[in-house]
Amino acid sequence: MGVTNRLACYSDPADHYSHRVRIVLAEKGVSAEIINVEQGRTPPKLIEVNPYGSVPTLVDRDLALYESTVVMEYLDERYPHPPLLPVYPVARANSRLLIHRIQRDWCALVDLILDPRSKEPARVQARKELRESLTGVSPLFADKAYFLSDELSLVDCCLLPILWRLPKLGIELPKPAKPLLDYMERQFAREAFQVSLSGAERDMR
Repeated sequence: MGVTNRLACYSDPADHYSHRVRIVLAEKGVSAEIINVEQGRTPPKLIEVNPYGSVPTLVDRDLALYESTVVMEYLDERYPHPPLLPVYPVARANSRLLIHRIQRDWCALVDLILDPRSKEPARVQARKELRESLTGVSPLFADKAYFLSDELSLVDCCLLPILWRLPKLGIELPKPAKPLLDYMERQFAREAFQVSLSGAERDMR
């Protein structure tokens, strides 16, 4: 049963940062008006609430938030069930550090590959680095249902949009990445994940 509220989320249907926020909304069962914003077409109302005109942007009555990790943490605190960050400070800090590492190590490569201004040699190198890095961490997914956790967390919400986009990125993971491939299969089948997908994202696979 969804929570009734006046939430609106400006979201690019193809953007992995926007997808993060839609996953959190779906996991929380929170209903929000999703306002699709295509690249290069910024609605005037978005500029009014966010001077950068960036997505995702969450509007909750008089509050407007942007930058995906800020939005995700706000949603986790505003709608505490199910919790997507650990309760204890050390575990919570470790989760935040993992999110930071995903941002630096993987999101930067994804953004380079998807940027139409990127030169092809740089794209080829980024694809190689991302494929090797994901394959290298695959054993970490062998022991727990989620990324270094027994419960779904904001870390997974940051990672899954990248993994869903691997075909679009031109990356196929090798057989030695089986623990990661198994994790992907489980997570993509979750009802909330399926709810989070835009039409553009469904077309990626």
